[in-house]
Amino acid sequence: MSTLSTPSPASARGPRIRGLVSRLGLLLVILIFIVVMTFVSPVFLTLANFKNLFIQSTILAVLALGQTYVIMTRGIDLSIGGTMALSSALAIGLSVYSGVPAPLALLVGLGVGALIGTINGFAVTQLGITPLIVTLATLSIARGATFVYTNGANVTPVPAMVSAFGRGELFGVPYSVILLVLLAIGCHFILARTVFGRSVYATGGNETASRLAGIPTDRVILVTYVLCGVLAAVAGLVLAARLESAGPRAGVGIELTVIAACVIGGTSLFGGTGSILGTLLGVVLISLVSNAINLLGVPPAWDDLVKGFVIFLAAVVDVYRRKFARS
Repeated sequence: MSTLSTPSPASARGPRIRGLVSRLGLLLVILIFIVVMTFVSPVFLTLANFKNLFIQSTILAVLALGQTYVIMTRGIDLSIGGTMALSSALAIGLSVYSGVPAPLALLVGLGVGALIGTINGFAVTQLGITPLIVTLATLSIARGATFVYTNGANVTPVPAMVSAFGRGELFGVPYSVILLVLLAIGCHFILARTVFGRSVYATGGNETASRLAGIPTDRVILVTYVLCGVLAAVAGLVLAARLESAGPRAGVGIELTVIAACVIGGTSLFGGTGSILGTLLGVVLISLVSNAINLLGVPPAWDDLVKGFVIFLAAVVDVYRRKFARS
């Protein structure tokens, strides 16, 4: 048996350099978009609009952090919207209807996210089921369970400590944005500076070779799904805090937008490539596009049309980026 237990940092140097170039290009696109919108809309470059933009993009960003890990292992998690709904509804419901202390109820909500992630990871690694099918199934199960638990209605009122988190600020910065920054720093550190992070890159790059090198690839994949589920639960609780209610329709249709943000940010659908910073830049670009559509008074239907086009373009870029990396 080989004594190699972790991938060499040098082996990931090439993809990381290409990733840096990709992120710089994306940053340039974002800056150009901001300059154009500044001339088009007088409201765009205002503190109030940017503050609202950051708040609105928090949910998408938290979800994208977890999705980045999963996609990097050549997986995908479509269950995040259902996980958001079920975890937040159970947490708020236990506190409101059953008298469970709010901190304990919130832990239950996070536990639900971890459980769904564990089911997804176990089915992928041990049962050999395709991630697309597994997570599509758990999405339906979680969404259906939420409808059953809530009887199709929103759960209110949200406990005071949760509501305060959704509306509170520290030196003018919303608590939700502060939470996102802390989560992003943690996810970046894990991915860039730990053995587990290097194992994620290696597993996504070549799972068979990584397993032969001594990396517990099944465990790595399982942990990425658990992390994705927990972060989806966090996103659901943040959304409930902001809306002061939790319901079965939370996170409907957000899955594709999250995946698009990851891919736009340089996370390859073929695995082995990605970064937290790139994902956040992808979230910023998608949020800017949605914000521009709202400011320009474009009908809401165009939002889905534009996002669909962006997703398609991101997939095409990912394919050609991979071909370029091979050449």
